[in-house]
This record gives sequence, structure tokens and C-alpha cells, in this order.
Amino acid sequence: MKLLRDIFDKNKPQFEKGGKFEKLMPLFESFETMAFVPYEVTPAKGGQIKDAVDLKRLMMTVIISMIPCLLFGIWNVGYQHALATGETMTFLEQVGIGALVVLPIVIVSYGAGLTVEFIFAIKKGHALNEGFLVSGMLIPLVMPPDIPLWQVALATVFAVVIGKEVFGGTGMNILNVALTARAFLYFAYPSQISGEVWTYLGDKTPIDGYSGSTTLAIANQASVADSSSVIDALAHSNTAISADFFSFSNLFLGFIPGSIGETSTLMVLIGAAILIITGVGSWKIIVSVFGGAYLTALLFNIIGVNEFMLMPAAYHLVIGGLAFGAVFMATDPVTAAQTEKGKWIYGFLIGILTIIIRVFNPAYPEGIMLAILLMNVFAPLIDFYIVKANKQRRIRRATV
Repeated sequence: MKLLRDIFDKNKPQFEKGGKFEKLMPLFESFETMAFVPYEVTPAKGGQIKDAVDLKRLMMTVIISMIPCLLFGIWNVGYQHALATGETMTFLEQVGIGALVVLPIVIVSYGAGLTVEFIFAIKKGHALNEGFLVSGMLIPLVMPPDIPLWQVALATVFAVVIGKEVFGGTGMNILNVALTARAFLYFAYPSQISGEVWTYLGDKTPIDGYSGSTTLAIANQASVADSSSVIDALAHSNTAISADFFSFSNLFLGFIPGSIGETSTLMVLIGAAILIITGVGSWKIIVSVFGGAYLTALLFNIIGVNEFMLMPAAYHLVIGGLAFGAVFMATDPVTAAQTEKGKWIYGFLIGILTIIIRVFNPAYPEGIMLAILLMNVFAPLIDFYIVKANKQRRIRRATV
């Protein structure tokens, strides 16, 4: 580390004012900040709150919390490939297949996003913000494993430019960047983010009777057919592999096709524990999203008019990306509600809207994406009325 520090110190004058690479100073500062703690410290005089946590450490905590989902996703991609093709593979072979599929997506996401970030940093004359460190990991985790790499790059560029930079950069965006990327692909290339893309087949042919449909797709089909319960439909959907392929335990553990990082509710909950213990993620938002979804699903069980509405409420919590969205997307400190009461309302409405979209709009089976993006827009309004109500209450107390 001392050698690297010496290299930075030796070359810094060339990037300072009057130096040969003066215009590239924001780029130099970005690399220096990512490698080392900034030299700036809190002055000794005056009343100051001193804390070792900065944006870089905050973002790294979120990335660490996503590692369980990433590692499981890498293995699961290889595992699903083996199941779909009927090949016998060892654990390491499955991990190898998954790594060959997932890591290029991660590299492309970071490469495309950071390139755009560097361009805007140089143009605006500021150091690179660490905000994309999280978005660059989130984007691959919400993608299907068979997604073309050029689409990952295009969606990432779109999300960074339109979803963040046009609003002023990190901390100013009103929409979650990773979900903006996913939504862009969903509406721009719907045929290439549906069907068999949830399982990586490569150049192999799936075994006879194999279905690459996701849990939500099967649930919607059962609802439209209205001939059997969703649970029965799940039990008979992939009997070529196993009759309990979509059992509740498999859904919770994540041994199913889906987006790379979203399938395992268990891994997501491990990440949630890290975020809550470190104080980075809001447990109020996480709990309220799950609560809103569960209570809405229970209500639909009572008034159910189709099989999807009659599906046990607990299943909604472990299918699709609800858990992943609740923990890593809804808790985004920039786009979520900021007031304490607002967090409860914000999360609860996300849970409600997710189930409503899933059940009543089969065109968009994954309701969590649209629910979070919609509530991102309304989060400032929720906070506005919470603050307004607090002011009015205090005024009444003062004038009584």
C-alpha cells in the first residue's frame, strides 16, 4: 500500500492546477479516493460530529451485504444449467459455469456505468461519486442469466444518464438506478427478457418436458386457465426434473430459475441482517414492504375470484424479486422516504402495489419493480405531508 501511496503522491502535481493533466484531476481524485481515505479531517475546534463513515464505506457495506446473493446466484446459474440439460456436474463445475455467465455481466455493468460516470465527473469537474459501486452490482443481480451483454451495457448507460445524471448525479436522482435499467430493458426489449432467458442453456438442448418458466409466470398461467390451483400448477410444471421443484422450501432457498441474485430469499435475508445491524438499511421499510404484501395477499385469499388470488399469502414473499426489492431497492437512501413515519407508509404501499400488479396485470408479473419505481416518485410527497402534519401539531401545542 505504501508503494501505491507513493505513486499517487508523485504524480498528483501533474493533475493539479497548472499541471499537464489538469483537466483530468477529477479522474485522479476518483481513483485516489477509491484507494485511500481522503486527507481531509474534521477541524479540532468547534462542535463537530465525528464519524468514520463516509459514502465509500456506506456503499461498500451494501456491496458486502449483496455478496451472499451474488455467490449463490453464480452457483445457481450453473445448477439450473445442469438440471435443464440433464448433465451430471460437480459443485465446482456448476460454479464454473455460473462464473462464466455472471462475471461478464458484472464486468460490463461496471465498465459501462463507470465510463459514463467518469465522463460526467470530468465534464462537471468533480471527483467520481461512489454511488455507482452499488448500482453496478445491483444491475447484474436483477438480470436474467441469458441476457445479451450489449443489452446490459445499453441499459446501464441509459440508467446512469437518464435515471441519475440528468437530475444532478449521486444523491439527486428520484428513481432507483438499477430498477431504471431493468425497466428500460423490460419495455424496450420485452421478448428478450422473457421466455427461457431465466435459465442458461448455452449451446445445449433442454431435456424433454423441461420448462424454464418462472414461478410468477406459472402462477399467472394458472390464473388465466382457472382450472387448477396455483400450488397444483407449480407441482406439475416441471415434473421432468422433480415434482417438488417449486415447493415452498425450494422457493425460499432459491433452487429455481430467475434473475441472478433474486431467487434465494434466504440469501436476501442474510444481506438484510447485515444492512440492519450496520444501520445502513431501514428495517422499517423492509418490514413494511413484507407486511403490506402479506396482508394484501391475505385479503385476496378472502375475496379471491381467480386461482392467483387464492395462492397462499406466504408464497408471495418468496417468489419473484419481492424480497430482493424490499431489502436492496426499496431501502435506497436517496429514492426512499426519509421521515420515520414516511418509511412505514412508503414500504407498506410498495407491498400493496406489488401484489395488486402481480394479480391484476398479467402483462407485468413482477410487480415489485413497478411498485418501487412508482413509490420512488411519491416518496417526496409522503415526506412533505408527514413534515407538514408535524409542523401543524407543534403549532397547535404552542398556541394552546
